[in-house]
Amino acid sequence: MKICSNNYINFESEICALKKIRGELYKKLKGGHSAFFQDCKVSDWTKEECNKKCGGGEEKLTRNVLTQPNKGAKCLPLTAIKKCHLEPCPVDCKLAPWDGWSKCSAQCEGGVQERLRDVTVAMKHGGDECGATSETRACNGQACEKDCSLGSWTAWHKCSKDCDGGTQKRYKFVAEQAKGDGKCPGRWSKKRLQYKPCNMNRCALASGAQTLTCKQELDVVLLLDGSGSLGQAGWDAEMKAAKMFVGAFAGSGTQTDIAVVLYSGPRTWGGVGKCFRSSPKVDQELVCKIKSVTQFTSDMAAVQAQIAKLTWPRGSTLTSLALMHAKEELSLGRKNAKSIVVVFTDGRPLSYRNTGLASKDVRKAARLVWVSITRFAPLARIKRWATRRWQENVVRVKTFKDLETNGPIDHIIANICPKKN
Repeated sequence: MKICSNNYINFESEICALKKIRGELYKKLKGGHSAFFQDCKVSDWTKEECNKKCGGGEEKLTRNVLTQPNKGAKCLPLTAIKKCHLEPCPVDCKLAPWDGWSKCSAQCEGGVQERLRDVTVAMKHGGDECGATSETRACNGQACEKDCSLGSWTAWHKCSKDCDGGTQKRYKFVAEQAKGDGKCPGRWSKKRLQYKPCNMNRCALASGAQTLTCKQELDVVLLLDGSGSLGQAGWDAEMKAAKMFVGAFAGSGTQTDIAVVLYSGPRTWGGVGKCFRSSPKVDQELVCKIKSVTQFTSDMAAVQAQIAKLTWPRGSTLTSLALMHAKEELSLGRKNAKSIVVVFTDGRPLSYRNTGLASKDVRKAARLVWVSITRFAPLARIKRWATRRWQENVVRVKTFKDLETNGPIDHIIANICPKKN
């Protein structure tokens, strides 16, 4: 497992390095201009049942496109045929029923019992070989079982936030592993992990500031919902909130770069299907309504100006494609900056499954924060999609009117920028 884990990490590091090199080469060849690359991503193989039991059959393998390529690596084949059940139809070995179990060899600490059976029909023509004609099993282990032993609680960790209600946590580590059928609490069990609230005071605004401000070194990808369910009032409120959010990173001493993505989706299922096919090539912005408004920049005034120019797409909600787009944007980020993806949404995505898979993929590369707007957003699922612990990575906004105030933005900034400047 250690060798496998090291190999996996090395391969991911190599892929990341190749993407960085690809971006740098493009900059050198194109006079310093950066480019956005998005490689095709496909799901794991799903195989159908073999069409024959013996004598040579076939089984079909299929997989789906999770995200379309954009100047990056093309999609691998989506279907394949695999041979199966090539052996001739056999005469299998048949065994008599098992005899009864013998007496246990020990009273505790795991004794052994044995039972036997006879062969009634021998294997022919390459059929299934005879299984074991004798079998043993452990017995009387329960009398000597022992639960694991836990160490003492660690000291309480530092509060996760300076204000707006953070948490402190402490752990217990396993001092002695369980024996036999003994039990041991899981790593997320309350017996081994505890939280308590801290710094419940409200965050104070800097003099003249509209919202809380942040001066930490962050790479933030902001995903803005452009679905038709928003309504004009909701769209206007979201645009106002987006500009307030960007403004929280403006001013002297800022170290944050922001990229903005506007996402929606086709209005027909036929259009949605095009966005998940490997060919022909699909225009992500025109067909799938996934628009890269700005790539990483520290010019917050320019970002706010671009947001002000946006028009409402009024389409469906391809949240999974937007999340995968955000992950590709992160490959253009800085090495030492903390990566954060903030998602605004007011309703359910087209696919819960794809959104869950994409969220899991994004969480490997960045902290995933959700802004759940109105009671129609699937809050229970959003809590599972967000980075653990959801209490500090999900900001709930009850109405679009509330979204226009500085309260939700202050909650987001307090969560992702715990050190206030």
